[in-house]
Amino acid sequence: MHVSEKMTPVEVRASAGLAGIFGLRMLGMFLILPVFAIYAHGLPGGDNHTLIGLALGAYGLTQAMLQLPFGMASDRWGRKRVIYFGLLLFVIGSFVAASASDIYMVIVGRSIQGAGAISAAVTALLADLTREEHRTKAMAMIGSTIGLAFAASMALGPLLYQMIGVPGMFALTGVLALAAMGVVYAVIPDPKASHFHSDAEVAPARLQDVLRNGQLLRLNFGIFALHAAQMAMFVVIPFALRETGGLPEAQHWKIYLPVMLGAFAVMVPAIIYGEKKAKLKPVFVSAVAMLLLSQLLMTVLVRDFWGIVAMLLLFFVAFNILEASLPSLISKIAPAHAKGTAMGVYNTSQALGLFAGGVAGGFLSHYAGQWAVFAFGGAMSSLWLIMAASMKTPPPVRTKMYHIEPMSADAARELSRRLTGLSGVMEAAVDPEEGAAYLKVEMAGWDEKGVESLFQ
Repeated sequence: MHVSEKMTPVEVRASAGLAGIFGLRMLGMFLILPVFAIYAHGLPGGDNHTLIGLALGAYGLTQAMLQLPFGMASDRWGRKRVIYFGLLLFVIGSFVAASASDIYMVIVGRSIQGAGAISAAVTALLADLTREEHRTKAMAMIGSTIGLAFAASMALGPLLYQMIGVPGMFALTGVLALAAMGVVYAVIPDPKASHFHSDAEVAPARLQDVLRNGQLLRLNFGIFALHAAQMAMFVVIPFALRETGGLPEAQHWKIYLPVMLGAFAVMVPAIIYGEKKAKLKPVFVSAVAMLLLSQLLMTVLVRDFWGIVAMLLLFFVAFNILEASLPSLISKIAPAHAKGTAMGVYNTSQALGLFAGGVAGGFLSHYAGQWAVFAFGGAMSSLWLIMAASMKTPPPVRTKMYHIEPMSADAARELSRRLTGLSGVMEAAVDPEEGAAYLKVEMAGWDEKGVESLFQ
């Protein structure tokens, strides 16, 4: 079987377009983070930091509840229909929040935003529009776009706050979501056929296997803890920067921009080293330790401006490394036939972390003070460090996917047996219903020609 080295123009267009949709939506989500707490404090009801935290994290709860159902609905009613509906909810939520006159309506708007949980449906559409051998590349484009959207938001948020205020930023978020709907209509091709993809979608029958996997559970707790610490932090950091440095919130980009650039500069070589040298676990555990250190030191440095800046740099170095390495670890550890299910649980854990962190950060800030927010982050990070240090070293493997011709179940079992007998093939799952074979192979030295010969 000849495998094309290059993506087709349709695959490139679909991948870039869907990555753009993710980016537009995430940009809208993240833009308010650096300034929202200060804005919300001036609203009726905003003197209660618990409500500020709830407003920040509310979208995480509705997203966690609905992203898996949205993904399954896209199998039944069509990918684009579900994506349009989800983006429409996001638009409605954005304009509700933009027009809110008190903190309670902001909470309602943020909850509606989160209800537009399209990530699973977008991923499924991407799988429909890309061949198996290029899907990892397409997913990487989406992951990179989300990372860039977050980094850009940290710098752009304070600048936009000065220009249009938080209500204007919410309205801009709604406009960006409308633009995303236009991208779906004008840029994204219609798939010739939609069907289930094990690497990109959740299979309810495989949930039990994923939820019983202790190694995956450690990673799911990790992404929960990471985003809980992040969201809790943003309940208090805007106030701390203003109070300790006399820095108006519109000038906070002067802190976030160099911090994000510095964190990115450290993250790239760390991930390359971890992947190329099969040292992902040491890099990963070191990043969790850095996360813990940033939280513990922040409890005593939260009244010191340059101490806060230094700890923000340490936090985001750890955050970026962990954000980049966690999906890779999930891919290496999850069973070949259940990667999509494992990622679905992981994404749900992430959204729940956003909600829990917002609520915990607001509550602790209101009733115990700023230091307690970082003590919470430290406690979560401590538990994660114990789990991370004791996890098994992930196998140095990568996932390969191949299209297969129609065959019987018996033929698929025989093909799977022959594939796993080849040098360097650690695991093989052949699914004739999907028309795909999923392999886990060693990073180097696997019998690629032998594998391809079995598909001819």
